[in-house]
Amino acid sequence: QIRALQKPLAPYYDLHSEHDTTLVFESRMESGNLRRAIQVYPHEYDLILRPDINTRGHTQWFYFTVSNTRRNIPYKFNVINLVKGDSLYLDGMQPVVFSDKESAACGRGWMRSGESICYYQNNIKRRNGQ
Repeated sequence: QIRALQKPLAPYYDLHSEHDTTLVFESRMESGNLRRAIQVYPHEYDLILRPDINTRGHTQWFYFTVSNTRRNIPYKFNVINLVKGDSLYLDGMQPVVFSDKESAACGRGWMRSGESICYYQNNIKRRNGQ
């Protein structure tokens, strides 16, 4: 039996009411790498990831949770600091996602999902100028 030695982490954001539609992002878990989520439009967020360990600021993957989503609302996440010149997302690959609700309802586990996925470099420069 493994016992938790720490109390659960307090959320960064507390919902004001059941009508609060703000998405709640979390990455304070092993391998979580979301540094910041910035709401830019009602259902669109710019996401900034922490660089991979032992690299010169490269970011190749992402791992975080999102809660307080609403059914039938399309959300758009712009991961703005992935800097590779090419990606398998351009060839149709989808992110891997897990839904607690889908898992409880029908036993579904991790699955590939997402619509209108695109990948392109942006103009954000890393500290070393690349």
